[in-house]
Amino acid sequence: MTAIAVTIAGSDSGGGAGIQADLKTFSALGVYGASVIAALTAQNTLGVTGIYDVPPDFVRAQMDAVFSDLKVDAVKIGMLSRPAVIEAVARGLDAFDRTDAVLDPVMVAASGDPLLANEAVAVLVAELFPRAALITPNLHEAARILDAPVAETRAQMQAQAEALLALGPRAVLVKGGHGDGAESADILLSANGARWFTAPRLETKNTHGTGCTLSSAIAAGLARGLDLAAAVAAAKDYVTAAIRAADDLTIGAGHGPVHHFHAQWTENTQ
Repeated sequence: MTAIAVTIAGSDSGGGAGIQADLKTFSALGVYGASVIAALTAQNTLGVTGIYDVPPDFVRAQMDAVFSDLKVDAVKIGMLSRPAVIEAVARGLDAFDRTDAVLDPVMVAASGDPLLANEAVAVLVAELFPRAALITPNLHEAARILDAPVAETRAQMQAQAEALLALGPRAVLVKGGHGDGAESADILLSANGARWFTAPRLETKNTHGTGCTLSSAIAAGLARGLDLAAAVAAAKDYVTAAIRAADDLTIGAGHGPVHHFHAQWTENTQ
C-alpha cells in the first residue's frame, strides 16, 4: 500500500515553508502528499507581505474531498491563522474520527513576521491540542502558549513540555533549535516518559521552513508505520541533513530554505 500523508497548512509563495515544504518533505521520504490549503501568503526569503485566509467552509470542503477518498495514514497541521479556520479544521477532524494529527503551532515566520493572530492562540489550544497525537512548538511558541519566559535550560524545557502536555495532546516535542550552545536539543514528552534528541547546531542563515519540515517529516514517518519516538528520531536526522546541505542552494536574498532533496539531487541540479 502507498503511504499517504495530508498537510493542512498555509501556502508559502516562496516555496520554502508551509504546504510547499511539507509536500517536498513527504516526497523526499517516500510518502504521497495531499494538501488542504488554509491560507495563502505573499512571502519570500525576506519576509511576509500579506496573508489571505481561505474561507473556513472551503477549508472544510478540501478536508472532505481528501479524507472521503484517500486512505490517509498521517495528518500534519501547520499554519492556521484565524479562529474560524481552526474551528473548521477541528470539525473536519471530528467528522473523519482523526485524533492523530502532528500539530505544528506555527506563530512566526523565520523572518520574524507574525503568522498567528493573538486571538487564535487560545482557540488553537482548546480546539486542536486534544485532537493531536503530537504538538511540536519551538521555544518561542511554547513560551507564547504558556505565557511564560522562553526556556533557557533543559530543566525549563522539560517543565514547559509538562505544562503543554497537560493542555491535552498525547505527546509534546519542544524544539531547542532557537536556543544556544553547540547542540540543538529537543525533548519528547508523553505518557511513556521523556526522551531527548540532539544534533550539532549548524551555522547557516538558510533555515527557512525548518519547523514545517520537521513536523511533516514526523508525519511521514508515522505514515510509513514508525512509532512516535522512531519517527521523531528519523525526522531529526532528516532535518539536520537538510540544514547541513542548505548552503548548496542559492535561493533568494534572505533566509533561504533547507535542502529538502539533499539525498536525491545531484550536484548538477543544485
